[in-house]
Amino acid sequence: MTFQIGEKVVYPNQGVGTIENISTRTFGTAFEQFYLLRFGRSVTVLVPLSNAANIGLRRVTKDREISRILSYLAIGCCPLNPDWKVRYKENCDKMQSGDLLKAAEVFKALLQLHLDKPLSFREKKMLDRACHMLASELSIARGVPEIHALGLMQRALAKSGLTLPPTQ
Repeated sequence: MTFQIGEKVVYPNQGVGTIENISTRTFGTAFEQFYLLRFGRSVTVLVPLSNAANIGLRRVTKDREISRILSYLAIGCCPLNPDWKVRYKENCDKMQSGDLLKAAEVFKALLQLHLDKPLSFREKKMLDRACHMLASELSIARGVPEIHALGLMQRALAKSGLTLPPTQ
């Protein structure tokens, strides 16, 4: 899968970034091409073209899939592993997969857990990251500001009895 300069792409566990440049670097006698991704104003990442698929770099999800994500947020409860070490590892794996539905699973499960007890620092950070990933991709896919994307998420969550944490 190749991307063009200016295209919005999803980098697993980071969210939506913009391809700012495609450059070639020399390592001894070998040449490697890289995508330069920009997240926000100050964060940039170099991704080797040859490793982009392995990393999970992908196009922004289509609107049809976004509807499926919102439906998932609106329905029922998610199973939670009571062992925080196992749960954290499972959630890390889901977030690193780059799959938006898996990020939604992490987001919803941590929101549910947050209702029962305070989250650990790590889980709170993961909840924030999952929320940001969902909101940023929903925003791009639907062509709405991120604040409206958060509103769509909030309305879906309300149907299952959940709300966004106050920091959102």
